[in-house]
Amino acid sequence: MKFSENWLRELVDVQADRAQLAHALTMAGLEVEELTPLGEGLDGVVVAEIVGAEKHPEADRLQVCKVDAGQGEPLQIVCGAPNARIGIKVPLATVGAKLPGGIVIKVAKLRGVESFGMLCSAKELGIDADASGLLELPADAPAGQPLAAYLGLPDASIELKLTPNRPDCLGLYGLAHDVAALFGSHVKTGEQPAALVSSEARRGIRLEAGKDAPRYLGRIIEGIDPAARTPLWLAERLRRAGLRPISVVVDITNYVMLELGQPMHAFDNDRLDGDIVVRHARPGETLKLLDGSEATLDEGFVLIADERKPLAVAGVMGGLDSRVTDATHNIFFEAAHFAPAAIMGRARKLGLHTDASHRFERGVDPELPRRALERATELLLAIAGGKAGPVLVAENLADLPQPAPVTLRRARLRRVLGVDVADAEVARIFTALGMQVEPQADGWRITAPSSRFDIEREEDLVEEVARIFGYDNIPTATPAGALALAAEPEARIGELALREQLAARGYFEAVNLSFVSAELLARWSLAGQGVPLANPLSADLAVMRPSLLPGLVEALRHNRARQQERVRLFEVARVFGAGDPPVETPSLAIVACGNARAEQWGEPSRMLDFFDLKGDLDALLAWGGEPQRWAAHADGLPAWLHPGRGARLSRDGETVGWLGALHPQLAKALDLGPDVHVLELALEPLLARRLPKAQPVARFPSVRRDIAVEVPESVAWSWIGEVVRSSLGEVLKELRLFDRYSGKGVEAGRKSLAMGLILQDASRTLTDNDADSCVRQAVAALEQTCQAKLRG
Repeated sequence: MKFSENWLRELVDVQADRAQLAHALTMAGLEVEELTPLGEGLDGVVVAEIVGAEKHPEADRLQVCKVDAGQGEPLQIVCGAPNARIGIKVPLATVGAKLPGGIVIKVAKLRGVESFGMLCSAKELGIDADASGLLELPADAPAGQPLAAYLGLPDASIELKLTPNRPDCLGLYGLAHDVAALFGSHVKTGEQPAALVSSEARRGIRLEAGKDAPRYLGRIIEGIDPAARTPLWLAERLRRAGLRPISVVVDITNYVMLELGQPMHAFDNDRLDGDIVVRHARPGETLKLLDGSEATLDEGFVLIADERKPLAVAGVMGGLDSRVTDATHNIFFEAAHFAPAAIMGRARKLGLHTDASHRFERGVDPELPRRALERATELLLAIAGGKAGPVLVAENLADLPQPAPVTLRRARLRRVLGVDVADAEVARIFTALGMQVEPQADGWRITAPSSRFDIEREEDLVEEVARIFGYDNIPTATPAGALALAAEPEARIGELALREQLAARGYFEAVNLSFVSAELLARWSLAGQGVPLANPLSADLAVMRPSLLPGLVEALRHNRARQQERVRLFEVARVFGAGDPPVETPSLAIVACGNARAEQWGEPSRMLDFFDLKGDLDALLAWGGEPQRWAAHADGLPAWLHPGRGARLSRDGETVGWLGALHPQLAKALDLGPDVHVLELALEPLLARRLPKAQPVARFPSVRRDIAVEVPESVAWSWIGEVVRSSLGEVLKELRLFDRYSGKGVEAGRKSLAMGLILQDASRTLTDNDADSCVRQAVAALEQTCQAKLRG
């Protein structure tokens, strides 16, 4: 919200300077983001009229102007502005004046011709950014009058960074109530007088959008002067609020929006056919907007239409064909109330952000449309003439929001703030904010105005008292009390410890947004698995992620694009699955690419492969103390994983994640090489840990036996290990795979696996016969279950 300081001070008495006003607004939660002084140091700058202009004898782009500055004799000024011409009123910096940019005006010679001052642009005066030419003033500007007095300067342009819960402050009158409460003043407001109705022009209005558009008001004004120009005072207020004056009708709607907070629109009445219909758009319906773009609509949009065609996207932007032009004599003003949910996200869906959508998305006072319509009519009749018709009203009262009273307890206010606020001060604060106050035995019953959507519960009222009473007036006290420390469960590894472990293994933690685009999920073959947002920030952030990997791989791509060839990233966060409510699952994801080792001389460099990432996973599983409960399988792989270099991870037979290289087609689509490897698994099974239990040191030695068996290629090592452990029981302390071979001497379609069996008994020393018996048991079990054959 950007506005003129002088405009605000006209609406409310403020006995404070500019710095105090800005500080008070910020401390009340209305943060002053930018404050730009305007028109300071304009002593010596006056209104002047160019009464003569001739081409400079030595320069094609310069003119020698004769300027009437109210001093009797015209002054000679050399000027290079392209719009300098006889008859216009412009600012003149006289000799001795010092402009805001530090320029001191002196008598000067330009290409041999003397100049006794400087004609100025708005930028040179520090009142606008326009430097395209001289600042042209209205024809009735009195020559010789100080420019500051004529323009109502000095002033300041103040921009507030408002939170979404304060849409009432998107209008000057709403903001004025806060200022009045802060400074013990009152808002200079009264009933808006109804305009004189001198025409019977009418048009029917039909509401067909239900609760999305419960109130719509309109008025026809006939016979306006299309040549009328926006008066200087109104144009200057718009400029200082960051809006460029366009035409008298458009400027009036913008002015009312800034003053009251109610967006309005004006149609050329002669281009409308029949009744005004407020309805939902039909699928595929299109409308050419004021900015020239073609909007393709769906049933989620509310339309303003006539009997034959759409006219405007409600709460967003009007249509080009029904716009007001310089030839318009009859207009149709509209002011409506739309439900915020009906407007939220609609402008973004069209790639737009308008002042109207910014307000309607947050909520506009449903009682404002009539006042805004009367105010706009008053201004238009005064500036451009015309005859006003009656106010046309269509409304569904049952669908309009109704303020509900909220009780504030005195004891609760004291407990939350930690300070006593006098009853009279509490009543003053709420009254100044435009609320109805009803004293009760234990506090107050407060009814907020229809503009204050944010007042819903007692805590909201406490906040109002705190910010107006002043946070500086609330004492600072350190809370006292004993804090109970929660015991860290021994059966679970802490997430911080997991992060530290991954960082120690060379990974950097990444934090990505929980939102991704539907297009990115489609690339990963995850379309339809995420949770779509009803009101996304943008199309790229429209879905809650069903997996951490798409976002994490995008972070890897970002690093690769910046000359980082060896990337190691991990993320610990939640993923979201469809459901009501959506299912949230804490997960861990890892992505890695580049060389397996950082640059060094100890071993030849090689690219990262599947087993490097699996080695990191094995280290994490061993940390939990029960790696035997985990297994890797070659079946059931997702579409985004390489079918020959991927694995499905399970714990106690239940799938909990995936590991491997990206599928070549996906890697190509993402413009990545074949060296990108990923891991994602549910976090809770990984953090589960076997309770530490002390074991006595073995009294008897262990025995090792090595065997090599041939098995079919389709038999996984995880299955072989499970069979051997089941057959030998507790006597098998460790099983080590130390060789894999296929080729000459081994049948086609089979492989040779060499493994070491570490055998130990807690009650006695194993003999050679015991060890040989264990080997026979293991081989027999493998032959029976895995089609194994012992190699000689």
